[in-house]
Amino acid sequence: MELLWPLLTAFLITVLSLPLTIKIANKYGLVDDPATRPHPAHVHQHTIPRAGGLSIYLGIVGSILYFVPIESHVMGIIASLTILLIMGLLDDKLKNFSPYLRMIIQFIAAAIVVGSGVGVIFVTNPFGGILHLDQFIIPFEFFGPHSIIVIADLLALIWIVALMNIINWSKGVDGQMPGIVTVAALTIAIIAIKLGIQGDINQINLAIIALITAASAVGFLCFNWHPAKILPGFSGSTILGFMIAVLSILSSAKFATAALVLLIPITDAIYTAWRRILTGHSPVWADRGHLHHKLLDLGWSHRQISVFYIVTGIFMGILAINLDSLGKLLTAAIIGTISLGVIGLLPWFIKYRLGKKSN
Repeated sequence: MELLWPLLTAFLITVLSLPLTIKIANKYGLVDDPATRPHPAHVHQHTIPRAGGLSIYLGIVGSILYFVPIESHVMGIIASLTILLIMGLLDDKLKNFSPYLRMIIQFIAAAIVVGSGVGVIFVTNPFGGILHLDQFIIPFEFFGPHSIIVIADLLALIWIVALMNIINWSKGVDGQMPGIVTVAALTIAIIAIKLGIQGDINQINLAIIALITAASAVGFLCFNWHPAKILPGFSGSTILGFMIAVLSILSSAKFATAALVLLIPITDAIYTAWRRILTGHSPVWADRGHLHHKLLDLGWSHRQISVFYIVTGIFMGILAINLDSLGKLLTAAIIGTISLGVIGLLPWFIKYRLGKKSN
């Protein structure tokens, strides 16, 4: 019951606040309208409210404030989520919000939570032992003694910002993004619960935050499943991506578990960024070339694509829970390489199919 109440609370806050969020979004123009807000990556043909991040924020922050002890890193998480919400709602409202400005604000939000104590102090060496990242420390005075753990803090910053954008790029079809996040958060929660049972008390609070994140994502999924009644907007995807990144740092699972569960979205993001660079475009400017777009071109439905991402995430999550560090690395290398090959060949296969149909 200790873990059930936070889960139910986050779910109910998110679900019950979504009808009001939809009204607010429609009233203040926080909507996706293909006629006034053209976007190369959009797949909807009619106006849909955005701003889903508002309900996700309320579900996560409200539940954390009630069920989790308020420590420095928790306050850092809440402060960062608040900044991401404001930025996301502005992006939902404005038609030409610069992706470079968004990334700067993401780094600010990430810096706040890293400054609150969320850092990658060590990583497990898959070939044995521990790699310590806290050897290079810069002390300074700012209303008291502080320090910058250079490598640990820099790695945390890059990971948090990268995962926020990877999750944001994975919201192309209805239900896709909240489904992915639910699986990732539940996987982290299961590992944290196992470690808590073994005696690591700190992992229980982490499990609570992970379950709160999963429950809020599921609550949003109820309104985002195809046909979607509301979209997450940049605020929703960024908030949930931020939470998965921070949870993976705070948990003993570290990067490997989250990276394995999110292997398909990460592989797609790497391929997409590289493709854009090779064609002379900025990696942060959107286009219609993600894996989910290619699957749509193959004739898959929104629901089929979302189920594909959820099922593959569950499969990878089961592997992540049961494999050691070396096993995770080898699995990620093999499946990631295969995925890159499939994603790269899909455009040729689509052209071939279209050519056969035209003949």
